[in-house]
Amino acid sequence: MKKEQAQQQLNVILVSTNVTSPHGIEGGKVMKREALTEKMILLGVDGFEPRLAKKFLDQGKMPNLQKFIDRGACREDLVLLGAMPTVTPPLWTTLATGAYPGTHGITCMFGQKHGQLDTLVYNLDSKRCKAEPLWNVFAEDGNKKTLVWHWPGSAWPPTSDSPNLSVVDGTSPPTINTSAVVDILKIVVASATLKEVQFLPNTAAVTPGAGCIIDNVEDLVAEEKVAVNFRGAAAKNRDKGIKNIVTCEEENEINVLSEFIADTVKSPIKQASGWADAPAGAKEFTIVLGKGLNRRPALLLQNKQGEYDTVAVYKSKKEIEPYVTIQGENSVYCVSDSLVDENGKAILCNRNYHVLDIKPDGSQVNMIVDMAVDMTRDDLFHPKSLYKEVLENVGPVPSRPGVTGTNEKLVERVYIPTWDYYCKWQADALTYFMDNNKYDVIFSHLHNVDASGHQFWHFAKHQEMWNNNEEAYQGFIEKVYIQTDNYLGRFLPYLDKGWTIIITSDHGLISQENHGVILGEIIGVTTPIMESLGYTTLVKDANGKRLREIDWANTKAVASRGNYIYLNLIGRDEHGIVDPKDKYDLETQIINDLYNYRDPKTGKRVVALAMRNKDAAILGMSGPECGDIVYFKEESFNVIHADSLSTQNGYAGTSVSPIFVAAGPGIKEGYKTERVIRQVDIAPTMAILGGVRFPAQSEGSPVHQILTEDI
Repeated sequence: MKKEQAQQQLNVILVSTNVTSPHGIEGGKVMKREALTEKMILLGVDGFEPRLAKKFLDQGKMPNLQKFIDRGACREDLVLLGAMPTVTPPLWTTLATGAYPGTHGITCMFGQKHGQLDTLVYNLDSKRCKAEPLWNVFAEDGNKKTLVWHWPGSAWPPTSDSPNLSVVDGTSPPTINTSAVVDILKIVVASATLKEVQFLPNTAAVTPGAGCIIDNVEDLVAEEKVAVNFRGAAAKNRDKGIKNIVTCEEENEINVLSEFIADTVKSPIKQASGWADAPAGAKEFTIVLGKGLNRRPALLLQNKQGEYDTVAVYKSKKEIEPYVTIQGENSVYCVSDSLVDENGKAILCNRNYHVLDIKPDGSQVNMIVDMAVDMTRDDLFHPKSLYKEVLENVGPVPSRPGVTGTNEKLVERVYIPTWDYYCKWQADALTYFMDNNKYDVIFSHLHNVDASGHQFWHFAKHQEMWNNNEEAYQGFIEKVYIQTDNYLGRFLPYLDKGWTIIITSDHGLISQENHGVILGEIIGVTTPIMESLGYTTLVKDANGKRLREIDWANTKAVASRGNYIYLNLIGRDEHGIVDPKDKYDLETQIINDLYNYRDPKTGKRVVALAMRNKDAAILGMSGPECGDIVYFKEESFNVIHADSLSTQNGYAGTSVSPIFVAAGPGIKEGYKTERVIRQVDIAPTMAILGGVRFPAQSEGSPVHQILTEDI
């Protein structure tokens, strides 16, 4: 098409239309453009990054992504220049609005409660966002049926009442209906040496490494260990917020996430008796579910060779048929069951069953019974009828894996396969909508990569304290990327059905090289370095032991969340001691001290960049929702993500950069651009493709170089 014709096609038409929006669009003129595509889906994969993707592409291990690249447009390095901070809620909000975090106001995993420097507030809440999302524009001004699928950045609750807009969850990153979990994971140990059934709440013993999965069968009365669900706690205490003080390495995110949230069930194995229909030679044991209130009898069955190789679980011994049968050391997913809670209420739920090992003589069985998800919960689907449609046409929302990443065998046998199942379910759901023309525009998010990153990316580098096998974990990273490629491959056929497909992410994930530097944790206030520099003081007990409580009378500043330092100011903060007239000089002193701080183990500088709030405007991180000082840690000291500049790399070929590839109508085919593509550019690019105006607070620019028409 000639340039003049293309320009004429894309001429802006000004239509006098009154618009009401919660994000600053009031009674003006709506700009409409001719769309370059009629159907569009954004496939967002949390934590998916270009450096590893390029590595596996070069090895021929991601053929589906390669086909998207061949049929579409991207940079040669696949890099999207991410906004900061490099953490989930701010960046998905940036992708949706085209605005930087300082503008839209979502500035970390949690928000800071104003005036209370040790208190965090729930941030996965659209009411906290100060910028208009593009999906509202598509639904309201573009008159397009729009679906927002599990988008963990200012998606829930919906901020438009347009009948064109459907929204599914977005209140927590891992999986849809995370808040619908009604029973935690169970570790089941059945043995002929045990004498009685025992239910041990919040206890677990899992051997690190690739050896025995569950050990200490006889003496398993472990010290109670419960990992704190900070998102859940913050969500339940939206007004009051939550407090968490991180004083040492054992309290940081990596260590907290390594703790199982699980009950242990110990059961004797004996010959089956009292059953309505138990095969000859069958042995029995008991699985205890819920809070110890629900018992499920199980049979161990023999094969033709007389070896025990199958577990069948029943609701009672009177039942003829089991409700789940697991043959061999395998898994069965989305098993329906009904749990009775402490109030006697029956809850319809589903969960996954994993048999880890069965001794051929039937003397021992080890199992994992995953978390249970309430199948009746439709409260995070808008409209609620959408949940019924998914349930009837795709199937119930699956449970996510509940195991941690510390044990190689559990990662390989349980963790990754469970995500395989979830990825297939999500692809089934989205392609159902696409096949049936339910929506014109879809914004979707998948969390398999990021969830895995928080569980075991750090094990990709060997550390003496963990005794981990880095080669094994690097292999698991590869499997997660292949899993993601399989997921993306489900959408390839839709390029030939008129769909424009954008593949992107919020950030990548770093395998950390240096450990023990506690500064910049998204889960609370980190004290060690700020204590050593003399700015933060902890309360001490009568014996001089430091407590996890800040001594505000002697604290000038604290490091809170991933990237922020707050001065304890008089007149602003609840326990302020710093005179506002001294603020500038104190900021200067803190910034100097941060640059001069050296890691005691390596002698290396820990902080890569530190600046005042006003200066962080150049990074899109200024304003009232950001700290007085904004800082980032030096490369190699980064912990997974959130504390790093968006361009930094890690060990084992990892990086924190997000990825970008686009293909389909409106996108050039087989095209590579040298342009720096920024995260704020995605929303305006989608607006151009869809023929609608930019979101009100958008600060990006369309990536016009990759479009088929000149602008």
